[in-house]
Amino acid sequence: MDTLNVVGAIIINKNEILCAQRGKGKYEYVSFKYEFPGGKIEKGETPKEALQRELIEEMLLDIATDEMTYFHTAEHTYPDFKIVMHTFLCRTTDRDLTLKEHITVKWLSPKELDTLDWAAADLPIVEELKNKGI
Repeated sequence: MDTLNVVGAIIINKNEILCAQRGKGKYEYVSFKYEFPGGKIEKGETPKEALQRELIEEMLLDIATDEMTYFHTAEHTYPDFKIVMHTFLCRTTDRDLTLKEHITVKWLSPKELDTLDWAAADLPIVEELKNKGI
């Protein structure tokens, strides 16, 4: 079973967190689920560099790596692969996003996060955010 090392952005604006909904994908168990945007770390990239690249690719959002703060690492085993997700807090003043991979986004307070249908790998991050706040 493959293990994927990925990064996720907890994007904060006006004390609300960006929640991005995936479209239909290869695996039904992650299709149409909400997630923190991000993606795979490519060879030679630091996690912050990977996250900066992914945010530009996915939503044309450029957040400097020195503005990213490590938050939490979560692991989850899906039926077809294992994921190790390193998340970072990223603050932005910009809500004007161009969605390239997600079908919609919502901005929610930490207490509202559990109202969405999250991908299983993101649930530990949701719990940490509800417990710690932002």
